[in-house]
Amino acid sequence: MEIGEGMRLPGLNRTALALINLLIACCVLLAGCSREASPPAEAPPETGDSRTPDLPSEAVAAEKPRIVLGFSQLGSESDWRNANTRSIKEAAQEAGIELLFDNAEQSQEKQIEAIRGFIERKVDVIAFAPVIETGWEGVLTEARQAGIPVIVSDRSVQISDPSLYVTLIGADFYEEGRKAGKYLLDKKRNDPGPVVIAELQGTEGSSPSIERGRGFRDIIRERPDMDIVYSAPADFTVDKGAEVMRRFLQESGGKIDVLFAHNDDMALGAIEAIEEFGLKPGEDIVIISVDGTRKAFEKMAEGKINCVVECNPLLGPILMQAVREIYEGRTLPKRIVPPESVFTEVLAEKEVANRQY
Repeated sequence: MEIGEGMRLPGLNRTALALINLLIACCVLLAGCSREASPPAEAPPETGDSRTPDLPSEAVAAEKPRIVLGFSQLGSESDWRNANTRSIKEAAQEAGIELLFDNAEQSQEKQIEAIRGFIERKVDVIAFAPVIETGWEGVLTEARQAGIPVIVSDRSVQISDPSLYVTLIGADFYEEGRKAGKYLLDKKRNDPGPVVIAELQGTEGSSPSIERGRGFRDIIRERPDMDIVYSAPADFTVDKGAEVMRRFLQESGGKIDVLFAHNDDMALGAIEAIEEFGLKPGEDIVIISVDGTRKAFEKMAEGKINCVVECNPLLGPILMQAVREIYEGRTLPKRIVPPESVFTEVLAEKEVANRQY
């Protein structure tokens, strides 16, 4: 609106009119500015991805619960056992499982005491390698009453209620004995009898000693002229193997055709005794052993051991997988047997470099 000369207001001269028009124009301009839209908010800078950033889900963000495993090892009597212990410790660390480890030093009393200690500490799972087969019913019942599942490792147990443990992880000792017997039948298939056999057993009352001996006998029964004339426990050790083999050689006058040793360490001790006696191990006396340690393979490559039946000590990864499966509520088979082979002099030199123990 503008007041022009045609709109005369009494008492106003030209100068006053000009001032009024100026004021009106300013008011119009100000009103227009107030009606203008506010400038749009500045858009956020582009990131190259229009999706909403993924946030970690609860399953991903939450750490897996720490599983506690109590393990009672029966001892450290052989290279095989030491390899078994290393495998268990390394696998537990890799799996993120807290391991409470106890060495029973060949004592069932110490093993039972250790298992009771694990129960008191309320571990999630108990595993043990039993020094002998019998005498476990009471402490395994205590574990079940406490709601703690149990895994038997390496050796078996004889109990009236097999539900006291979840699974047994370890070799088929009976089958190992059968494999040793089959090798001997093949080795001596063209040799006339009689065949005099000496046997170095393991720890008396232990499952590998019982089952390997039984499997071996069941196979060689096919040859009535094969006879186990000398047999005694040598506790799975080098020193005891040498000691008992010396006695066999003295009693027989060296007239032994075959030695079946229930483990490599006893076979290594027997080799010492045989050489002391003036005989050639692997030639004068066929030597069959069980385990598959590097030292045994070295002797086999030298021709001093004829056959080794493998017993795999590297049970750690299988054990840790079983522990996690049990913790997560899954069902396991009652028996888990690792893969194993039979080796002779022909393969020894090539295979020795592959031995991990």
